[in-house]
Amino acid sequence: MEFQKFDIEGIVLCKPKIIVDERGFFAETFRKDLLEEFISNKITFCQQNTSKSSFGVLRGLHFQDLPFSQTKLISVSNGEILDVVVDLRKQSSTFSQVFSILLNDKNNFQLLIPKGFAHGFIVTTKEAKINYQVDSYYNKNYELGINPFDEALNIDWKIDRKEIVCNSRDLNWPTIEDIDKNLKF
Repeated sequence: MEFQKFDIEGIVLCKPKIIVDERGFFAETFRKDLLEEFISNKITFCQQNTSKSSFGVLRGLHFQDLPFSQTKLISVSNGEILDVVVDLRKQSSTFSQVFSILLNDKNNFQLLIPKGFAHGFIVTTKEAKINYQVDSYYNKNYELGINPFDEALNIDWKIDRKEIVCNSRDLNWPTIEDIDKNLKF
């Protein structure tokens, strides 16, 4: 397993070694010990979620505020998504910066997103099955979000806006400027 860091501190791409033979392939997709060693921190995932969506479905940008903030490990078992995160840590030099990457069932990459980030994705194939582990249980009273079309974030969702399917709840989240006043990160 190989790990990659980026300019936004805390984001880690986990790249499994894929072994291919006449039967198909095998990949060790998660190694807690190696990941903890790489990030110099302990992780204890307590909940795993799966969602399935069709082409153009945009989910996000979601996060949970303290004390129920979550570290997430995102993977795709079928199809492809553009995975997007936004740094919400006020003390960070990369506050409000956006990071995006393609995750799919071909590369089998996983993205580790630490606490203090908003997360969303858009499906770029006919459909996609997304899996994510979290280290804090879902708590609807602490769930927040940012409008995925916030002009200040200027996210390129890679799909024409007319083809994007997004629910009214996500479209009605505040902008990063408005939510910044209430963030505890």
